[in-house]
Amino acid sequence: MAKLTGIKVIDLSLFLPGPMLSMMMADHGAEVIKVEPPAGDPARTMEPMEAGQSVWFRNLNRGKQALTLDLKSDEGRAQLWDLLADADVMIEGFRPGVMKRLGFDYGAVSARFPKLVYCSISAFGQEGEMAQHPAHDLAVQALSGFLSVNDGADGTPVVPGVPSADMAAGLNGLSAVLMALIGREKSGEGDYIDIAMFDSMLPWCAHTAGSAISGGASPQSQSQRSLGGAAFYNVYETADGKHVVLGAREIKFARNLLKALDRIDLLPLAEAEPGAGQAPLIAYLRGTFATKSRDEWVAWFADKDVAFSPVLDFRDALDQDFLRERGLLIEAHGSHQIGPSFRFASEKNWQAEDAPIVDKLQ
Repeated sequence: MAKLTGIKVIDLSLFLPGPMLSMMMADHGAEVIKVEPPAGDPARTMEPMEAGQSVWFRNLNRGKQALTLDLKSDEGRAQLWDLLADADVMIEGFRPGVMKRLGFDYGAVSARFPKLVYCSISAFGQEGEMAQHPAHDLAVQALSGFLSVNDGADGTPVVPGVPSADMAAGLNGLSAVLMALIGREKSGEGDYIDIAMFDSMLPWCAHTAGSAISGGASPQSQSQRSLGGAAFYNVYETADGKHVVLGAREIKFARNLLKALDRIDLLPLAEAEPGAGQAPLIAYLRGTFATKSRDEWVAWFADKDVAFSPVLDFRDALDQDFLRERGLLIEAHGSHQIGPSFRFASEKNWQAEDAPIVDKLQ
């Protein structure tokens, strides 16, 4: 039996963090009812499309039932109360204050259904001076400091390739909801969860922003070990204009590579402070990697114990055989889906056929 069989979730959230949270629950047996406004979740129309549906929407909303409710109407609000009567979890992602105006804030809901776990997801939390500040992922990354080190060689920040604040909020939300459900087993009472994208993102800087956390200066990418200042944690261009990475800190990997390159004399540089201390080694490796194509380096590294990888685009990454071995890319219902990342020995292998996509509003 799936871990969350018997758990009912009412999800009013849109776009990314909340839908990701509820989809992970649906993948493991929860009954999820996705409540959308009359116009539908905006993600439904986000391109590209496949099999008549947004790839984004499908990969965040599979296995759910969709229901359209106008919560500004008496009828819509009455229907939502009916849905909540036997629900275990409610998720919403409106701007703080909206649910109270609609009559569905935690105080009102818990008064009727004290066992309900209620999760609110917002950019900066439900209270405080930033609560009403509008923001999506990029703005949260900017205000949390992360964008400052998502920069190029000239120090100019660039738009990140991963919506980390969104994803962090979804993962934190899932963890908190499951904790609250476990707590309910002991206390018999539900709880309210305030998930902020900003709060969820901030702990992710612990390994890079130690100097700032401890009251000092902000880290600079080119002199920070995990952000570009270390030779063996860096990106290198190859002869064909593609790229490879060295991706580990352990000195044994530096020793293995430099020995294979007959430059073991450079090993002390790999142990030097990041930044200027390792700059000569970075320069040497840049020159070295520029002598062969990316695929030639892949072949050269095949028998060497070094944390090395080619930089792939998504087409190449998704075409790797081991993704299918792991069940991470699945074709079902005429479309492609990224499979669940959780694996339980006690559950049968997840099948996309078991979680039909939401094909229309009802």
